[in-house]
Amino acid sequence: MDLKPKKQKELNNEERMFLGAVEKGDVAGAKRALSEATERHINKSCKDSLGRSALVIAIENENGELVESLLAADVELEDALLYAIREEYVEAVEMILTHQLQKYGEDYLQTEFESNTFTLDITPIILAGHIDNYEIIKMLLDRGYRIPRPHDLTCHCDDCLKGSTDDVLGHSRARINAYRALASPSLIALSSKDPILTAFELSWELRNLSELENEFKTEYQELGKICQQFSVDLLDEIRGSKELEVILNHDSRSPDDDQNKENKKLNRLKLAIKYKQKRFVSHPNCQQLLASKWYEGLGNFRRKPAIKQLTIALTICFLFPVLSMIYMVAPHSKFGKLCRKPFIKFLLHAASYMSFLGLLIMVSQRIENPLFFLFPFDETKKKELRGKPATIVEMMILCYVLGLIWSEIKQIWMQGALEYIHDMWNILDFVTNSLYMATFTLRLLAFIEVYHERAANNPYAYEERKHWDAYDPNLIAEALFAGANIFSSLKLIYIFTINPHLGPLQISLGRMVADIVKFISVYFLVLFSFACGLNHLYWYYAALRAEECEAGVTHSCDIKYRSFANLFEILQSLYWAFYGLIELDNAHLDEPHKLTELVGKLMFGSYSMIAIIVLLNLLIAMMSLSYQMISSQADEEWKFARSRLWISYFAEGATVPPPFNIFPSPKSFTNTVASVKNLLLAHTAEQKTAKWKNVRSTVSNINKREIRYQVVIRKLISRYIMNKQRPQKDEIVSQDDVNELKQDISTFRFELMQVLNSNGFETPVIHQAKTSSKKDRMWKNLSVATDTNPEQLLEEAGLIDE
Repeated sequence: MDLKPKKQKELNNEERMFLGAVEKGDVAGAKRALSEATERHINKSCKDSLGRSALVIAIENENGELVESLLAADVELEDALLYAIREEYVEAVEMILTHQLQKYGEDYLQTEFESNTFTLDITPIILAGHIDNYEIIKMLLDRGYRIPRPHDLTCHCDDCLKGSTDDVLGHSRARINAYRALASPSLIALSSKDPILTAFELSWELRNLSELENEFKTEYQELGKICQQFSVDLLDEIRGSKELEVILNHDSRSPDDDQNKENKKLNRLKLAIKYKQKRFVSHPNCQQLLASKWYEGLGNFRRKPAIKQLTIALTICFLFPVLSMIYMVAPHSKFGKLCRKPFIKFLLHAASYMSFLGLLIMVSQRIENPLFFLFPFDETKKKELRGKPATIVEMMILCYVLGLIWSEIKQIWMQGALEYIHDMWNILDFVTNSLYMATFTLRLLAFIEVYHERAANNPYAYEERKHWDAYDPNLIAEALFAGANIFSSLKLIYIFTINPHLGPLQISLGRMVADIVKFISVYFLVLFSFACGLNHLYWYYAALRAEECEAGVTHSCDIKYRSFANLFEILQSLYWAFYGLIELDNAHLDEPHKLTELVGKLMFGSYSMIAIIVLLNLLIAMMSLSYQMISSQADEEWKFARSRLWISYFAEGATVPPPFNIFPSPKSFTNTVASVKNLLLAHTAEQKTAKWKNVRSTVSNINKREIRYQVVIRKLISRYIMNKQRPQKDEIVSQDDVNELKQDISTFRFELMQVLNSNGFETPVIHQAKTSSKKDRMWKNLSVATDTNPEQLLEEAGLIDE
């Protein structure tokens, strides 16, 4: 690569006067110089000390008449279009594009040029996207400019491999520049038929890129926020409920007509939740529509006093078995339709789950009959037997668990396995149900085993609990059931999301769980490291104490000598030492090996200092930071979490809560018969005719919905652009405004002098003013310094040989 810079050609006096006339806005003088360029030896494309041509100077000064004259004189364009776009000089952009089309024809889009200011990946449309100028972007799109979609980060095509090999930084910067242009709100509004969907998808893509390309994580996150803000700004332009419903219910893939009230499924809002567009979902417009749909069918329930609301909710919860059976028998009756309302459905499921927890509490208190207050059971008759049959309460719990499993299966069928596992609450439900099923399976195996033992007159079948084997199926089942009981009780936290006071706490708890997982990964590394070191010191003494205990030495049987017996015991001891339950005496040795004992105690103390003082305070700091982050945007986080909960009850189906959902209803029987009938008659002429009519109706509905959506989205885009172009009241005067005013005054002065000269008046000769701008003086000095002796500079830098 040639590192020697190109020495700029020295300007003659005529060229200096020509550039000075352009700089001062002397249109007549510049035109005269252009017309006499050959006689006066003027290079029309000459550049000043800053590397600016006459066309670039005219663009920076926003002198349209000079730009037009220079283009008419066919000066070299080079990167003038990019300068015009950067200065947001719309008239110059239009003139240059027209000149390009006349000069190069249809091939002007592929024209390449060198530029010292802009990199090769910066095209006119990309630069226009960076500055987000609506007029320029529209002009370029109309002329055929497009931004190619960047390749995937893991792409292995020849271009990506070559770019990542030759210039890694340039390749990454080109990707960021492309995405910065694609994230331009004006570009999205002009180039996308569905700007809201495009903003969602681009925001999600940028979110993934920020996690994959950590070096530019901040840049990608900022671009993702721009996309999110654009969708929120469009939502701000909605002026009525009809427009809001058209936007939030739109789904181009669904054949249903969203004008029908039964088909208003809020598909666009569900998509926003899927892409985690929290600002969009928590917007007041979305929340108002969600709330109206959540309390649909309840009249003025929200305006009632809190006491009346609580009374109505408790009454519905208490009557959930009756309402569930009514819906199963008569789903289209008045009460059946009431059960399908989202809020009522939520109350039915909440009441059902509270009843399930009540049964779990009965089992934990060893209550075998749910009507224990009417039919008390003699406590003296209770006896723990291996493989005893299930009680009434346990059978009811089994029915509930089967109902919960069936609900999860239907949810997987409707959502898909991939979307199902993305919700951590679904994973918790899966683990809990698996533990319950493992419990009932072990209880069944124990019952069968005891049955065979009793048939063989094996006395072990009648042994008391204290004589059971340590890994008896009954004991394992009880351990699994205890864990499942804890998880079931913790599921109540999910219901807290609906409360404005407990909801943010539940979200903070979820974030803290993630912090605890990160902390555990570091803590167990420290734990294992110290456990290995202590095991190397104490293995001999622990084995010696065990031999002495077997030989009958009572002192050696003390439990403290087991604390460092092996690696597993040491891991347990260090873990409990974290809570202060292990004393320093456990590291004492009976042998006079003071050095070994000292090293062991130092290691134990070092572990305590690192684990308790350093790591524990680190965990506290991480959890505090998570809580502060949630608190700073508590309203947005809570509304987004609440919306996810509400949306789950808007879908059709899953109306009947467990355990009633495991029983077949007349509705399910009717649907099954209709499906079988359609399957058997699918090949008849009538069915084929009906199928084609249905296809035509579906296409018609999709076209109507698309037209309706496009009308609304165009209105939103128009309002958005008008508000964006409207000047702000608090806009301050910038340096560019001052320079533009100075240029207008200078141009007016030269025009006035031209008029006076043409009418015979004497006017003074105005010499070229010196550059007064500090920035211009700095660049001029830098240019002079670098142009004096470039070979000497390269020699001093060691880049060329002497």
